[in-house]
Amino acid sequence: MIKLIYFKMRALAEAPQMLMCSSGVEYKYLMSWDHFDEQWINVKANVPFKQLPILELDNGTQIGQSIAILNYIEAIAGLTIPDPEKAAEASSVLQSAQELFAPLNPTVNFAVGEDFKAKRDAMRADLESRFSDLERYLNKYDGKYFVDDTPRAAEFACFHHLDLSKKLDPKLLDGFPRLMKFGEDIQSIEKVSEYMEKRPELIDVGIEPKLVIDGTAHPTGVNRT
Repeated sequence: MIKLIYFKMRALAEAPQMLMCSSGVEYKYLMSWDHFDEQWINVKANVPFKQLPILELDNGTQIGQSIAILNYIEAIAGLTIPDPEKAAEASSVLQSAQELFAPLNPTVNFAVGEDFKAKRDAMRADLESRFSDLERYLNKYDGKYFVDDTPRAAEFACFHHLDLSKKLDPKLLDGFPRLMKFGEDIQSIEKVSEYMEKRPELIDVGIEPKLVIDGTAHPTGVNRT
């Protein structure tokens, strides 16, 4: 079975998990220390590009880099777009969505107190500008999603960042009705809804961020607790 290996945070492992859940790809999610049986600092040098997440296949092949992971999942799930023009458009949306990673993900998962507030306020204008770009792209076609009615990597990467932005400000998307409808459409996918219900809850954002795993709140981070 495919293994997805990451840390205690809600970030780059979300889109791959939603994509695998929605397309019926079986996988196992593992924290770095459970997979390697070592703290991250001791194995980092031997991991592709010295970062996570990675996707480890049954034959031991390790795929690093988030977009490569998402592209691989699309391929094995039969979601590759045959039209090169549409495929390029979807790829451009995926890359644009991934550019939202910083500073959004690190801020939500780790920043606290005045540092959190300062980073939140500093990124607001840029987030709104990027949300405007994504909303305009959604309005190009009549389908639910960016190029048709099938959710793929671009959709789940975009949705993750929109969903995470609500941890900064629940009203941040209020001015983007098409994005809000997009988010509702993604959440209406049964397997995605089930995943979101079961995933660890991210609490105390901006104060002392934690993930609630099996009923126990753990501080976000890259070390075993």
